[in-house]
Amino acid sequence: MARDSNEDDGTFSDHERQAMKDRAAELKAQKGGKGTRKDKDRQAVLDRIAEMPDAERAIAEAFHRIVTETAPDLDPKTWYSMPAYARDGKVICFFQAATKFDTRYCTIGFSDAAALDDGDVWAASYAVTRLDESGEKRIVDLVRRAVG
Repeated sequence: MARDSNEDDGTFSDHERQAMKDRAAELKAQKGGKGTRKDKDRQAVLDRIAEMPDAERAIAEAFHRIVTETAPDLDPKTWYSMPAYARDGKVICFFQAATKFDTRYCTIGFSDAAALDDGDVWAASYAVTRLDESGEKRIVDLVRRAVG
């Protein structure tokens, strides 16, 4: 992850501090208001995706479609202000926009709750610059495996 300031002093970068503030705001927003929590979470994901730059939005929309079609039992929610998909409150997979953390590619990642274990070493995140048909098929396979 790219660092903004304080790169060598062991403190959090500006992007990391903002992500923590975003997460605190998400938790606060989940407590109040009308509508079910799942409805609010789903809408928050759609809102975050809509705010993304075109190229990132295209990838995030494809990922959202893949996850909701492949694993409809996962609940969309924001996680550090990015789209994530959870089972029983535990995030299984997530999307990180490149602009959010000032990286050169978007990331699709899986938490330790995902069933992707493959021997002693396996990938838990993937760099994505665009999603074509073959990339989408690969993500479908990963999501299927992740939800077991």
